[in-house]
Amino acid sequence: MSSQTRATTDTAVHESEHETTPLLQKLKNSNALTARLQNHLVEDISESWADLALLFCYVITGLLDSSSVFIWGSFVSMQTGNTIYLGLGLIAPTEDDRWLRSGTSILCFCLGSWFFSTYHRILSPRKRWVLVSSYLLQLVMMTAAALMVTLGPKTSKEARFSLWVGVPIALIAFQSAGQAVTSRVLQYNGLTSVVLTSNYCDLFSDPKLFTSGLWENAERNRRIAAPVLLLLGAMLGGLWSRSDIGLIGALWSAVVLKLGVTAAWFFWAADCAFEERSLRS
Repeated sequence: MSSQTRATTDTAVHESEHETTPLLQKLKNSNALTARLQNHLVEDISESWADLALLFCYVITGLLDSSSVFIWGSFVSMQTGNTIYLGLGLIAPTEDDRWLRSGTSILCFCLGSWFFSTYHRILSPRKRWVLVSSYLLQLVMMTAAALMVTLGPKTSKEARFSLWVGVPIALIAFQSAGQAVTSRVLQYNGLTSVVLTSNYCDLFSDPKLFTSGLWENAERNRRIAAPVLLLLGAMLGGLWSRSDIGLIGALWSAVVLKLGVTAAWFFWAADCAFEERSLRS
């Protein structure tokens, strides 16, 4: 082989190696990124400061319930009021159909509670991907309800009970149960985002209500923040309901807020105990 031929061959081999190296590097980086994402998704969510996300859900509840009561005449999250409406309606079922709306909400909330609790229990309660997928499902249901209200006929308390009313109520009530189940998953049982009566009782039964410092009684602070945030959401829902956009604006606002909570769970800190177990293994 002549020296010129050998030089040409060496140059071709060198160029081939130069072209292959970046591809291998990109493949390694891609595999590393995929592995990091997989590890991120299977981590257990930390319970630390998770009460902030659960408290934020009170704004969503207030927004949805105030607007739904104003427009539909029934709650979609808080089922105590719906139970009263249902009882009154069963006594005089022909006077109006609010009891049908309330009964639909109660039934779907119960089904949602069973579904989401089973979902978390079977798939591992605090896994990041489980929590994120749970909230994504809730988000899809809220979006479907918002689309139906946006594209369907205008509804009100006086409108007859129909699929355009019943299905959105069912979807929103079903997904509301997911928020309540999350409070159990993260061990903040008092932050269901759908109950306040027991919250008021526990708050004003606290012997340290007025004696402990601002940062010394976290449970008291949560019990104060919950009704304040629910009230804020109710005021926002009331503003939307009285506007030209009405229920549509309230539902789409709730969708955006739910999307924010879903994103928060994706980036939430991992449980330290889980990370230590992963390092040992």
